[in-house]
Amino acid sequence: MKYEILNLNIEEGIAIVTINRPKALNALNSQFFREMDQMVVDIGSRNDVSVMVITGEGKAFAAGADIAEMVDMGEAEGTEFSKTGQHTFRSLELMEIPVIAAINGFALGGGLELAMGCDFRIASTKAKFGQPEVNLGLIPGYAATQRLPRLVGLADALYLLLTGEMITAEDALRIGLVQKVVEPDQLMPEVKKIAKTIASKGPKAIRKVKMVARKGWLSDFDTGSALESKAFGSLFGNEGAEGMRAFLEKREPKW
Repeated sequence: MKYEILNLNIEEGIAIVTINRPKALNALNSQFFREMDQMVVDIGSRNDVSVMVITGEGKAFAAGADIAEMVDMGEAEGTEFSKTGQHTFRSLELMEIPVIAAINGFALGGGLELAMGCDFRIASTKAKFGQPEVNLGLIPGYAATQRLPRLVGLADALYLLLTGEMITAEDALRIGLVQKVVEPDQLMPEVKKIAKTIASKGPKAIRKVKMVARKGWLSDFDTGSALESKAFGSLFGNEGAEGMRAFLEKREPKW
C-alpha cells in the first residue's frame, strides 16, 4: 500500500518509522492504523531489519487519537475503533524484532498507548506524557488500563488514569514509564546507538528474549520459566554455539 502518514527510512538494519501529521500533532486516525498494520507486516517480512524505531514529526510523538474522527461515533463504532487500536498496538508487541519508541514530544492518550505497545521507550527532555481521556468523559481505548499498571504499578497508573494529569519526561523516568531521557538533539542519535547495539547481538537470541519475556509477563512464573528453558536450549548447536566459540576464541561472532 502507499503510505501517506508514515515515513519509513532504513539505516544499517534499523527501520525508522516516523508519524508525519505534524499539523494534527500526529493524532491517530483510521488511516494511521491501516498504515501501521501494513508497516508491521512489511517490516516483519524483511531479513535486513533487526530493530524497529517509532517516532513523530514535529513537536509531538502522537498527541492522542483523532477526536475529530471520534466525535460523532456511536457506541458500536467507538467499540470497534478501540478494538482497531488494540489490534495494531498488540501487533507491535508480537513482532519478532524489538520495537523502540523514540518520544520526541507529546505522548498523550492514544500516543502514550502506542509508546507502551513498543518494547521500551527513550524520551526527549521536552516529552510530555498523560492519559487525559477522563477530561473528555472517556476512558483509554487502546489498552492503557492494562499496560500502564503492568509497566509502572497500579497506584501510579491509576493516578495518571484518574487525574488525566500530564507529566514530564523526568517523572516518566522516575516511575519507570521510560527507560532513558536525553536532550532533544540527542534523541535519535541515542536511539540509533541503542538499536545498533541490539542489532549487533545474536539475531535469534534477540527474538527469543522478546518472545519469552513478553509471554512470561502475561503468564505465571513457572510457565514462563519453562518457556525460557525451551528457548534457551533451542539456541544450542547453532547461534549459541557460534557465540560461545567466538568468546572462547577471543573473536567476533559470525551471526
